[in-house]
Amino acid sequence: MSSMMTRLAIGGSLLAFGASGALAQVVPQAPLAALQPTTPAAAGIASFYQRWQNPVWFKAGADSPAINQLISILDRAPFDGLAEGPQLAAQVRAAQAQARSGQPNDIATADRILSAAWVAYVQRMKMTTPGMVYVFPILAPQHSRADQILLTAAAAPSLEAYLTANSNPNYLYNQLRDTAYAEAQTKGVSTPDSRLVANLDRLRSIPSGGRFMVVDSGNQKLTLFENGKPYDSMKVVAGKPEYPTPMIASIMYYMVYNPYWNAPDHLARKIAQNYLSMGEGYLKSRGYQVMKDWTATSEVLPSSQVDWKAVAKGATHIRIRQKPSDDNSMGDLKFPFPNGLDIFLHDTPHKEYFLKSARMLSNGCVRLEDARRLGRWLLGTEPQAPGDDAETQVKLPQGVPIYLTYVTVEARNGQLAWLADPYGWDGAASGPMKAGK
Repeated sequence: MSSMMTRLAIGGSLLAFGASGALAQVVPQAPLAALQPTTPAAAGIASFYQRWQNPVWFKAGADSPAINQLISILDRAPFDGLAEGPQLAAQVRAAQAQARSGQPNDIATADRILSAAWVAYVQRMKMTTPGMVYVFPILAPQHSRADQILLTAAAAPSLEAYLTANSNPNYLYNQLRDTAYAEAQTKGVSTPDSRLVANLDRLRSIPSGGRFMVVDSGNQKLTLFENGKPYDSMKVVAGKPEYPTPMIASIMYYMVYNPYWNAPDHLARKIAQNYLSMGEGYLKSRGYQVMKDWTATSEVLPSSQVDWKAVAKGATHIRIRQKPSDDNSMGDLKFPFPNGLDIFLHDTPHKEYFLKSARMLSNGCVRLEDARRLGRWLLGTEPQAPGDDAETQVKLPQGVPIYLTYVTVEARNGQLAWLADPYGWDGAASGPMKAGK
């Protein structure tokens, strides 16, 4: 066997390894467009083995626990979105059998086959979530280059622990994927529901550890995480189907006491219609102010200078804000974070919304069941406004990552429980990005 060319089909290409174990060629198995993403991987694997002379996978023998673990991971890989996982697992088994000869060339060739299969798996797991806005690049999945993957594997103190960590991205993903796989095995099913894969894609970017927040518009819940595990949760109100809360990965650095509420354009038109029928008293009774522009130092514009008919028709666009008050739509607290879509978390005076089972009722932003409880978690102390001034910002002790996602399936009592899909994203590559409140 050591004198033969070994071929590994992977990602639409055929990686051919010579008797010495070196990558000899990449033969297209699909159109050029399908081949392109695998070319850097093949080059990266070759580059790694030019520098790394020792086996990565066979240093503990052909039947090491890590190799058998890799086979198990690949057999399950369709549930991670890698449809060719079982095919790769079969090729790894064949390579493992080849390496049992003990011949150096067989071991070298087999080692590269296992590395190529692992790179394919990790690169699938490191893909970014379709439709998610990564405000800071560091929040997107990292280290997806083939040579980086293999260098990390080769340097790992425990290859088994490394495989476990990289095949289990985070608490929410693991729970859902493992439940789905166990249920499928019980039923003798080998192909996952495409909706499941779409949902796992939307969970993949969440961290495995640390302190962070996850807002899930699918179940309308905010979960606070400590050390990568759920610490606390509360109900939220998420965006209506026509104004869906977008998927965002960002970092929260401060909170705001006594916030203004700026009406989105479609609500400004409704306010204009009410002004035309009820007059100045309507604005004053609700604390509405017309602002000259959208700058932080904008001046209040007399309502008499506004063409309200044009605003009501949508022909003229103005900024209307509501002063802090008991009726302010922001409530007492606002939790902004960079995103460029004008999306944030905030308090609300309408606590009756949280009695509903379906809470997709907002214009995109996220209303909190208990804003003060979130403030306590962020600050480490009871939230206390430094004064009565509007829009008072208070810096958090440290920035806290926040992930807005959309999940329409849950693991309950060892089985999958499907939720409604009002955004219609389960059958789409990504959801629409709309801003609102």
